[in-house]
Amino acid sequence: MAETTKDKQNKESKGNILVFCAHPDDEVLGVGSTIAKYAKEGYHITTVIFSYGESSHPWLQRKITVQTRVKESNSASSILGCAETLFLGLKEGQFLKQLNQRKAAYRIKELIKEKKPVKIFVHSIDDPHPDHKAMNKVILHLVAKSGIRTEVYTFDIWNPLNIRNRNLPLLVVDVSETYRVKARALQKFKSQKIAMFILIPLVYTKALINGFTHNLRFADVFYRVEPKIMENFNAVR
Repeated sequence: MAETTKDKQNKESKGNILVFCAHPDDEVLGVGSTIAKYAKEGYHITTVIFSYGESSHPWLQRKITVQTRVKESNSASSILGCAETLFLGLKEGQFLKQLNQRKAAYRIKELIKEKKPVKIFVHSIDDPHPDHKAMNKVILHLVAKSGIRTEVYTFDIWNPLNIRNRNLPLLVVDVSETYRVKARALQKFKSQKIAMFILIPLVYTKALINGFTHNLRFADVFYRVEPKIMENFNAVR
């Protein structure tokens, strides 16, 4: 049997990494520099985006907004080095309701089983955005249900400080060489000018402070979720 491209990628990869996020651009804002670093090191990275983020432009036809945001995300993912970018097409604000209606929970659990990721990244429960909180509950529950033992890390976007998780194990990633790659990827989200105007200074400052704290130029800091915590999440039945 001939060896497929996918077989070759899996053979050459140092391992799979899954990044779960609520909206297009969340993966870049929260994990962009780290994605670029891990991709450069040879990891196979799959980003799963729950929604199309169509509510960002309610005055436009949904089809146009979806096409725009998918195109922007794919362009950004290409810059970062993501191997795959998948959209579940769930409606914003209704993740928990639609997970089973659209069989999204099953798809996610099967993806985790298939990829057997060495790391998973997902929104922090401390993020004030309701979709980000829902994402955290969903993914922690499904990881536990999948039976796959892996490292799960959370990232922040809308909260500048994370006080509650300060005692959890940290993953500090030196992104001094890839922060500019993240900056280039963020430029692809031209439809999100207002949000980017607010968030880019925040994520830049955070990376700078994290770097200073850990004697680096720029650093991403993630909090590891303990396995016993995941088992307590029952958001999805």
